[in-house]
Amino acid sequence: MTISLISIAKKERSLYDPLYQEQIKMISRFAKLDDIELFPKEIVKAHTISPEASKSAYTKVLEPMIGKTYSIALHPDGKKMDSLAFSKLISDKIAIQFFIGGAYGFEESFVMKCDSIISLSEMTMSHKIAKAVLLEQIYRAFSLLSNHPYHK
Repeated sequence: MTISLISIAKKERSLYDPLYQEQIKMISRFAKLDDIELFPKEIVKAHTISPEASKSAYTKVLEPMIGKTYSIALHPDGKKMDSLAFSKLISDKIAIQFFIGGAYGFEESFVMKCDSIISLSEMTMSHKIAKAVLLEQIYRAFSLLSNHPYHK
């Protein structure tokens, strides 16, 4: 399986980087994971204009990626699920791409084009924390699917 984690984020060093790398290494036993952070000039400029302009810029950057593989958007209003349901969601896919929006979230039109919309929590969290939680849940899903004892 190939997994792409695509986020609207500045490429910068973070204290979370070692955690991400460890999680990606653990996931690599089951799937290839690409961590893609996008923050082109159009988004930088849009952030100086308005939240609506920012969401529109996110859509412009991300929309061309929709339809190439199974697409899952992370969204506060998305489906809430436990780890077992999440593992079932990803179990039969050859390739998946997860989208983490920018500071202002996604336009509704973008979200509706995704195959699934999920929420990691009722709580609001930073994108860096959301990425860590998503990576952990991806590894947990593969552990459940392969009867690896990690999930116990």
